[in-house]
Amino acid sequence: MHFRGEDRRQHRFEVGSLPLPGWHEPLASAWAARTGPTGGLRTLASSQGAWGALKRFMRFLDGTRWPPTVPDELTTMHVDDFRRVRAEAIGRIQAGIELRMVGLLFEYQPLSQLVSSEVRDRLHPRVFAGSGRTAISGYSDAELARIVAAARADVNALRRRLRGADADPDPVASEVRRTGRVRLGGVSAPARAEALRSVADKVFATRRDLYPMLVLLMAVTGWNLEVIKELPVEHRVIEGRAVEVDLVKRRRGPGHWHRTVTWEIGAEGRELYTPGGLYLLLHRLMAPARAFLPTPAFWAIWHQPSGRSHPSECRNPFEATLDASLRWASWVASHDLRADPPSRADSAPGATGDPLRLTANRLKTSIDVRRTRELGGHLPSAARSNTTAVLFRNYLSGDQTTIEWAREVVSEAFTDVERAAYDTHLRALRDNGGRRQLKILTTSRPAGPPSPAAEAGGSETAWTSCSDHSHHPLTGRRCGASFLDCFHCGNCVITGDHLPRLLGLLDALEARRSVLSDQEWWARYGPVWAAIRHDVFPKFTEAEIGRAHADRPNDSLLDIVEPPWERT
Repeated sequence: MHFRGEDRRQHRFEVGSLPLPGWHEPLASAWAARTGPTGGLRTLASSQGAWGALKRFMRFLDGTRWPPTVPDELTTMHVDDFRRVRAEAIGRIQAGIELRMVGLLFEYQPLSQLVSSEVRDRLHPRVFAGSGRTAISGYSDAELARIVAAARADVNALRRRLRGADADPDPVASEVRRTGRVRLGGVSAPARAEALRSVADKVFATRRDLYPMLVLLMAVTGWNLEVIKELPVEHRVIEGRAVEVDLVKRRRGPGHWHRTVTWEIGAEGRELYTPGGLYLLLHRLMAPARAFLPTPAFWAIWHQPSGRSHPSECRNPFEATLDASLRWASWVASHDLRADPPSRADSAPGATGDPLRLTANRLKTSIDVRRTRELGGHLPSAARSNTTAVLFRNYLSGDQTTIEWAREVVSEAFTDVERAAYDTHLRALRDNGGRRQLKILTTSRPAGPPSPAAEAGGSETAWTSCSDHSHHPLTGRRCGASFLDCFHCGNCVITGDHLPRLLGLLDALEARRSVLSDQEWWARYGPVWAAIRHDVFPKFTEAEIGRAHADRPNDSLLDIVEPPWERT
């Protein structure tokens, strides 16, 4: 079966090479649908990963004591045994992921009709998100700055190195520019590799230049490494200010494989700082090597000859596979990039950190953290190359610096909204008669004496007392406001005997948080909550509040102040 993906890579899958011939025809039909235009496997890497899992599954079935010769004979016992064997080999979580990968194929016809629903359900084990995975933390701001600075310096050096390549009078370099190959005579074998590279450096971008170009593109564009590896050579310049590029986005599901982005080019001389300017700069620097590629591609570098006969030594390093055997350690060592030194007080003066371990995932996490901070923590705006959920789950949730920063942001936001609620309470109190009358009495009175409200010449309300219910401070008429408005009224009297009911009210207000949005809760209950917390409780001792907490009633009476249609 011939496969051509959205990434323009092609492959031939031999269904006939699998064991159990009775499976071949339904497998071929299901595989064609799974890798077809409407299927979920539309890149070579994803299809090869699923094909590998399918081959292991079929070989396992063929090796069982009673192998299912046709799909109808597949049982849950076969599935459970396969998962158990794979769990012993690669771990429980990875085995579940591999089984789900196989199970997706059985959702396509004719396998979905030939295999029972019970078996298909068993092929989709529940794999808890994040289980077995250690959330990675991004680099610190200083570490990220050192990484990006090193990459920018290398790309700038590459630009200076190749800027005058066409005018180089060196006949060897001219021959390399014409043929795409480096030929040297009279060079000993130990020094040959470095001699070839030194000549190629005058004309082409080489493999050593690949690492800083990848790092800087990730840092400037914000896209992950897989997308950067598959940057297209085709583009459109819009009025000299922006460049439009059609990216291959590896999302799950049909119809989400491509995304058109528009990148700013920026001013002349700022190419290393803007995504569009950097894309065009690297496109231009790799043009000499691109001329020798059989298939045009954005990435085109000179590659050390391996002894095999090639018409050219220039190639796309990601043509055969996206892995390309990248080894970041050598580039990191060339710049002596190090992690931040220990922050312990007993560390030696001038101590430096360990050599930095550079990975694409940590770099992408760090870039997303930086962008999210710049946008004030608003995830929908920060989600440039992923959805909001994917951005947080895969990149931001495990970053310690993001967690600490988010705590600060949340704390500041809570302080702001709490202050706004308290200011609302103070304004309402000022408009309704000025200061509240707080008559502090003991929480336990002997039976018989008049209530606090009676002593104040008023009446009891739901949680407080009113000194003059017949004359509202604002209108002078009989009060018709809600009992929640009593906390902002000059006629309000609060004593120690009210504490149990006030604590019960706070419990009810906290319970309402689960059924209301934050904005609605603060608008409706925030001023009352702030008044109790900041204007009432400070007038009592902790011992008084502690005793009242044990006596708080089960019924908070909050329902009596809510409209009937809002009660739950």
